[in-house]
Amino acid sequence: MSAGTPDGAPAPAPYALLFPGQGSQQPHMGAPWRETAQWDVVDDIARHSGMDVEHALLHADAETLRRTDLAQISVYAVSMMALAALRERWPGLPVVACAGHSLGEYSALVAAGVVSVADGARLVAARGTAMREAVDATPGTMGAVVGGTADGVRELVAGADAAGTPVWLANENAPGQIVISGSAAGVDAVAAAAPEHGMKVIRLAVAGAFHSPLMEPARAVLRRACATVAFRDAHTPVVANVDARAHLAGDDWRALTDEQMVGPVLWERSVRTITDGLGCRSFVELGPGKALAGMVRRIDKSALVTTVNTPDDLRRVAVTPAAV
Repeated sequence: MSAGTPDGAPAPAPYALLFPGQGSQQPHMGAPWRETAQWDVVDDIARHSGMDVEHALLHADAETLRRTDLAQISVYAVSMMALAALRERWPGLPVVACAGHSLGEYSALVAAGVVSVADGARLVAARGTAMREAVDATPGTMGAVVGGTADGVRELVAGADAAGTPVWLANENAPGQIVISGSAAGVDAVAAAAPEHGMKVIRLAVAGAFHSPLMEPARAVLRRACATVAFRDAHTPVVANVDARAHLAGDDWRALTDEQMVGPVLWERSVRTITDGLGCRSFVELGPGKALAGMVRRIDKSALVTTVNTPDDLRRVAVTPAAV
């Protein structure tokens, strides 16, 4: 397919596609898509996940959407509609990499051809349900650490853990934005120590201690779900959360998704793999919210990020000519 734009404008610069995770969900976020051709994707996802995705996208309130399984399948559905619309509107958009934050990694795998939309829906549904059950069995929480470095946060985490209040580093999102995860006592201990080191902890309104060993029961469930899915080799590299490396081999992803359940999301390093390693500084964030756009701009101020939350957002994509 041609890399040019539909109106004959100069070809766009190479792009990376980014997909948000849990926490980006919003009430009624499916409404702008309801009368589009892309809405058929919702029916497919509902059928393969066994969940009432339409109700979640159109009628669920904010409190209902905090439920882990509903939040995850809903965000996945919006990302899939946005991806389908992007491909229809800009079929020749050159894409050099895909990446997703936590849950968003499953959308990235679909975008890169590693799994089908249907298999992605099955995995997201199994993952969300398993995480919800793990939270019920072992309560926990998360907190955003502002103003510190990853190494500085690791020192605070080590001190809290040594004192018998388990907590782990969960996300390295961007400079000065680290997320910790673990027991409520562990997060409280880091919060108490943080001001002495020039940091502050903001407790997050999440259901549990995601990306920590407290998710071990969910890991086992996801492993069984992955065993039923065919992971194909990618047509576009996917940068993995757990090692910030670009992967093309489908066989890599059983182990990578397994580790992601209990390990940290190395988002800052993943973005740098795209910008520095692959030489791409134009991004499209596909899905609800603009959280990833903000992170990317903190990581690389020269990056250009377009967000596609609704069909109307598509007009802003593919306007940056490739460098000659």
